[in-house]
Amino acid sequence: MTRLRRDCSTTGVDSGGAARRNMRLSWVLTVLSICLSALVTAAGAEGKRKLQIGVKKRVDHCPIKSRKGDVLHMHYTGKLEDGTEFDSSLPQNQPFVFSLGTGQVIKGWDQGLLGMCEGEKRKLVIPSELGYGERGAPPKIPGGATLVFEVELLKIERRSEL
Repeated sequence: MTRLRRDCSTTGVDSGGAARRNMRLSWVLTVLSICLSALVTAAGAEGKRKLQIGVKKRVDHCPIKSRKGDVLHMHYTGKLEDGTEFDSSLPQNQPFVFSLGTGQVIKGWDQGLLGMCEGEKRKLVIPSELGYGERGAPPKIPGGATLVFEVELLKIERRSEL
C-alpha cells in the first residue's frame, strides 16, 4: 500500500510539474509568436523604402522657402541606381517649371522639394512607390526603379494669397 501511495503521490507531483511545464511552454510559444509577428511586420516596412533627401549645397541667406503651390524653376539630372542617366534639363539649359504639391510631378519631387531655398542643390533618392511605380516609364525607366535626382532650385514664384 505504501508503494502504491508513493506512486500516486509521485504521479500527482509529476502531473503538476507537467502542467507547469505545459504552461511555461505555452507562454514561451506565445512570446515567440509575438516576436515573429513583429519581425515580419518590420521586414514588410523595410520593403517599402523611404524618400532620401540630401542637401548638396546650402544657401546662407534664404528669405523664402518653397512650399505647396509655389511655381519652381529647376535644373535637374535624373539617373537610375546603376548611374544610367534618363533625363536632364542641363543640356538644353532650359529649366523645368512646375507648380509644387499639385501632382504635376512625381510624388518624390512634390515631397522632396519642400522647404528649398533658391540656389540650393539637393540629391533625392526616390523609391519606385514615389516615382513611376511598378509600371515604370518605358523605355528609359523600368518598372520598380529607384530614381536618383540631382536638383537645383533656380527660382521660386510665390502666388499672391487671396
